[in-house]
Amino acid sequence: MVAGKLIAGVDEAGRGPLAGPVVAACVLLPPCHSICGIQDSKRLSEPMREQLFDAIRREAIAWSVGIATPREIEQLNILRASLLAMRRAIEQLPILPEGLLIDGRHAVPDCPLPQQTLIDGDALDERIAAASIVAKVVRDRLMREYDRLYPGYGFAQHKGYATPFHLRQLQRLGPSPIHRRTFEPIVSLMAQLAL
Repeated sequence: MVAGKLIAGVDEAGRGPLAGPVVAACVLLPPCHSICGIQDSKRLSEPMREQLFDAIRREAIAWSVGIATPREIEQLNILRASLLAMRRAIEQLPILPEGLLIDGRHAVPDCPLPQQTLIDGDALDERIAAASIVAKVVRDRLMREYDRLYPGYGFAQHKGYATPFHLRQLQRLGPSPIHRRTFEPIVSLMAQLAL
């Protein structure tokens, strides 16, 4: 990608969990900004992510999110659902960038903008890192809402990942409407419940 052009970073959060959507973000940062500390969201504490999310929203030229639901994840598979969420985020961006930097090895299908993929992009480029922060914060907030809708699973704490507590509660309560029924151990659990 040419330096100085308006290039948006794109990343997703939530490929690995057993429950909830996959959320992608597209962030177009100005070439010069005053945000300090942008890095891969996985390296940041939750309070730091929230603080950076607010700063990104204030200073970004534009930002947007796209979501693929648990049912879409089941129908498409997690990779294709992640790319769908990314495409939705790109389509929601109110300003057309000159190009896109995509985290990972897969370009976004059916996207007319020039794209460059970057493996571990969230650790290597601040535009992708900013998108990773936005995607993670938005997804975490959604999972806290789901915790209120479907109490008992602990979604607010583990955000749908396969923690020992989550697995115990899944065994005890059965899958909720936001669990991904094509992911193990939910497939096996559903088979047991069908007996």
